[in-house]
Amino acid sequence: MPDPATLRDSTQIVVAEDVLEGVREELERNFTVSIVHVDEDTLRIVGSPVEIKDASEFLGRRGVSIP
Repeated sequence: MPDPATLRDSTQIVVAEDVLEGVREELERNFTVSIVHVDEDTLRIVGSPVEIKDASEFLGRRGVSIP
């Protein structure tokens, strides 16, 4: 059985809300993901492992650091 932490890491990206400024609309338009608030300043991008991998690469190409 897969490790839950590994599955969670492959299906979500957690970032500060301000790092998506200027790219959020394009991210939502190009990928099948949901973006929800974790707290006041933090967002969680949730999607399938394939979408999260592609979204992560997309964000990286636009200078967004993924922790």
